[in-house]
Amino acid sequence: MLKKSGFSRFISHLLATPWQFKRHFSQQALVNIEKATAASERSHNGEIRVVVEGSLSPMHILQGVTPRHRAIELFSQLRVWDTAANNGVLIYLLLADRDVEIIADRGIHQHVGEAGWEAICREMEAMFRQGHFETGVLHGISRIGAALEQHFPPTSDDQNELPDAPLVL
Repeated sequence: MLKKSGFSRFISHLLATPWQFKRHFSQQALVNIEKATAASERSHNGEIRVVVEGSLSPMHILQGVTPRHRAIELFSQLRVWDTAANNGVLIYLLLADRDVEIIADRGIHQHVGEAGWEAICREMEAMFRQGHFETGVLHGISRIGAALEQHFPPTSDDQNELPDAPLVL
């Protein structure tokens, strides 16, 4: 996506409101994302975690925290890395920056690679630019689910290790 300069980025984060979030993600959209995550996880042994953040704190902005850094921080805090098969995937959307990041644990990352995750991010961002935020996230879940299904088929003892509901920050 188009990267903003320091000052314009600071202002866009400072002026972000909950209304802007609700404009892009209704309660029904969040339910649909949760259902899509659960349905996807029934077809593989991986875990998908969706996080949508409206904006970063002024302190994060002044410290130069990028969407990628924030996604890595949340990947750790939410223990997406701590799945039994090392196949957790975080989809992180930062609305104020209009950026999406995918962070994957080493088990699935070795099969998909950075270029694969980046391609999914670009596809999602193209949908976001058209105003199709829910569709973009559902597309990302579908594409990540397909990769997980190919490399981590479901097992009889599969457990849901991470919440399916999107986390809204």
